[in-house]
Amino acid sequence: MDWGSNDLMSPVVRDAEVTRAARRKSSQKKVAFPSPRNDSPGAATTPARPQLPRTPGSLFKQTFTPRSALRNADVSAILGTSVRSPRYIHTPGHLGSIATAQNLDESDWTCTLYPSPQPAGLGEVSIVEDVTMSAIMLKEEDPGDAASLSLFSDFLHSFLRHSSSAVFDLLEEYETICGEQVRTLQKIILRAAPGQQKFSKTASVLWLLQQEMVTWRLLTSLYRDRIQSALEDELMIDVAAQSASEKVIMEHLFQRDAVVRQSQLVVDWLESIAKDEIGDFSDNIEFYAKSVYWENTLHTLKQRRTTSHGGFNRPLVTELDPDAPIRQKRPLADLDREDDVRLLKYLFTLVRAGMTDEAQRLCKRCGQAWRAATLEGWKLYHDPNINGAGAELEPVEGNPQRCVWKVCCWRMAEEEQFNRYERAIYAALSGNLKQLLPVCETWEDTVWAYFRVMVDTLVEQEIRSSGTTSEELEELPREYLEANWTLEKVFEELQATESKRVLEETKEHYHIIQKFIILGDLDGLLEEFSEWLSGGKPALPSHLLRFMSHLILFYRSLGMQLKEEVAVDVLKAYIQLLISEKHTDLIAFYVSHLPQDVAVAQYAQFLECVTETEQRKHCLELAREAGLEVAAVTKTVVENIRERDAEDFAHHDLTPALDTGTSEEDLRKIDVIDWLVFDPSQRAEALKQSNAIMRKFLGSKKHDAAKEVFAKIPLDSMREIYRQWEELGLGTPLPAEDENAIREHLCIRAYLEAHEAFNEWFRHMNSPPQKPTLPSQAKFTETVAHEMKEKEYEMEYNNWKGRLEALTDEVKEKIYNVLLFVDGGWMVDVREDAEEDPERSHQMALLRRLCLPMMCFLLNTVLHSTGQYQESLRLADIVASEQHRLYQVFSREELRKFLQKLRESSLLLLDQGRDPLGYEIQP
Repeated sequence: MDWGSNDLMSPVVRDAEVTRAARRKSSQKKVAFPSPRNDSPGAATTPARPQLPRTPGSLFKQTFTPRSALRNADVSAILGTSVRSPRYIHTPGHLGSIATAQNLDESDWTCTLYPSPQPAGLGEVSIVEDVTMSAIMLKEEDPGDAASLSLFSDFLHSFLRHSSSAVFDLLEEYETICGEQVRTLQKIILRAAPGQQKFSKTASVLWLLQQEMVTWRLLTSLYRDRIQSALEDELMIDVAAQSASEKVIMEHLFQRDAVVRQSQLVVDWLESIAKDEIGDFSDNIEFYAKSVYWENTLHTLKQRRTTSHGGFNRPLVTELDPDAPIRQKRPLADLDREDDVRLLKYLFTLVRAGMTDEAQRLCKRCGQAWRAATLEGWKLYHDPNINGAGAELEPVEGNPQRCVWKVCCWRMAEEEQFNRYERAIYAALSGNLKQLLPVCETWEDTVWAYFRVMVDTLVEQEIRSSGTTSEELEELPREYLEANWTLEKVFEELQATESKRVLEETKEHYHIIQKFIILGDLDGLLEEFSEWLSGGKPALPSHLLRFMSHLILFYRSLGMQLKEEVAVDVLKAYIQLLISEKHTDLIAFYVSHLPQDVAVAQYAQFLECVTETEQRKHCLELAREAGLEVAAVTKTVVENIRERDAEDFAHHDLTPALDTGTSEEDLRKIDVIDWLVFDPSQRAEALKQSNAIMRKFLGSKKHDAAKEVFAKIPLDSMREIYRQWEELGLGTPLPAEDENAIREHLCIRAYLEAHEAFNEWFRHMNSPPQKPTLPSQAKFTETVAHEMKEKEYEMEYNNWKGRLEALTDEVKEKIYNVLLFVDGGWMVDVREDAEEDPERSHQMALLRRLCLPMMCFLLNTVLHSTGQYQESLRLADIVASEQHRLYQVFSREELRKFLQKLRESSLLLLDQGRDPLGYEIQP
């Protein structure tokens, strides 16, 4: 790097290409100057501050080479900083920004102060876009929220486009996205009618996005430096030689001291915010075109000299040197005094924005070249010819009497006769915090004042400790020269400020976040996040939650240690927001950044509310793309809904009433099985879960609901389960859990078929054809008609009887299939080596006690109603059989009723002349 360069730059990481690009872009912009901050809308409340990226200014505008540049460490792959430059983005609605001094000569000021008309055609596209945007957005109930909805998807897409190796490119894109949205909201507010309530919400969103934008900017600046420092060697830079100039001493300090370097980055960041605001102020500056200063006073004095009028003359200064008003203690002309007050306020605003060069050029343009000279003395002295061996002399930089100049600035800042903004200008240049704070109205201004003075003090202490300053010239206060500034002390002092506005702004979410980012206190930041999340109402703004979540992801991408439980809570809160706002396509990605078990539970909770089939398939596909365990998620969805109803089984009565009604909750349980049938690999799980749901339905006599669940299972499920197992090629039997699930499924099918067959038989049994009757004293025609009806009746009756016999045979077969179920009985597992499931075992045992006795009663009803009394009595043998042991599932009361039914059949057999068991009586 050229150590003799005269370029005036900030002592932060700079790149020559960056500087040239910034100059080219700045040279194309117009110039505007700010009016007082409290004239802006909403000054009494939380301000809306349009802020956009820029190349920061600096307190010490000297060339600085970071220590990384000295070692040529290639960290671009990790930092994502290769061939990147700070971005200048024009803010619509701004009047322009200050052009850099390097590209403006005196003639440029005239053309830049008065913008020329825009060539025709250049603004047509933006006008059409603005009209379209206005027509759509202004119809919204809350146009700010509506216009900002795209941010949620934009941030996700940006994250997906950048890998962790380009993390700072990602942060810059976040900032750009927010900046574009800020411009959109500014257009909406400009088109709003005054006093519209819905646009107050838009202004709130605008402020949040402006704060988010500059917070991303702060993160980019600080963490690029912090990570770059961490990646470099820990070798310290050599201490500057005793004969080193002030500039060299400062450079060595910035190279080795991260606190000083990062404090200057904070100053640059705060100045960038102020520079972004400059275009929002008044553009009527009457004294722009003046060639001399105090021209009204000059004109008055000339008039008095040429006229002999002896009337009343207001006392004015009689001399026009810069010190005349103070020395003579006489005022200027009113217009000149007003112009001076306004000019000083603009000058301070430029100094606040880090634009000292522009402030000097404004002074010269307004005829106050002497004031421009007073703003020049802060530059650190450096003579490249002292140690150089070159043949040509190089220009000397800086002020060799800077110490004297600084003492004078300090005294001027203390002088109460000067305007408060003039005192603040020289206080900022000399590090006089006490005189600088009174003009700092906002949190940003106050933090800037503290950090600027902190950097100024540390650099001054370093220079004086090197012995380059004459002791007899040290007239600055001892508390300034010996101050022990730290980052923590700055924010402690901030909490003690007397400004109520600043105290209120310290409590704002983004200012708290910015504070902890500057301090590098991740634990403190996450503790704040935890308090915000647990604070209840009012809920955090949606865009703040989005920022917090992406901040967590940023820190994770850097591999930094976080309080995991708080990070998870932040992501969970954001996921809940996305669910409530129906950002379906975004949810899976953020869920995938949770711990595995939490991720499964969260996504399952979301899927519970998704009911449309195609949407379900889409959500599962998003989950696969995000790397979630889809099988575990769908299983959890089913279990959550299945276990929501905790009521126990109802005891079955003996009435043949067909079914209990299906509730809305039952319909949800039926519908949820669809989650498991999309993927053929989950057929075994689908069987298990459907069995569990059907067990509850059967236990509650909700047979229709159980049938609907059964119908959800594809017919080829069992074959598919065996096929998948065979494809594994293990050569072992199917797992016990799967085999038992298949058997249970078959048991339930047998029971449902038996129940359906009985219902069909019962309806047919109770709907026989009605035999026609012949009225008394019927006429001939009526008798003939009756005979025809009797024939039709006989035909219908025979058909009905034949159908009844077929249904009777069918229902008998179906019920016997249940009662005599193979391999141990109905609802009994064959494989005993399965993993124990106490709840399932309990439910299956209950179903045997509830359903099998009822099946026996139903079969007895069929046999008794169709006159098959002897077969009815044989049921006693089946119940008493030790092979099936059905008697064990009967209660004492059920056995008594069952024997009573058998007794009725036996009596009917006796009436038919048979013995009690239905056999013919032998003579």
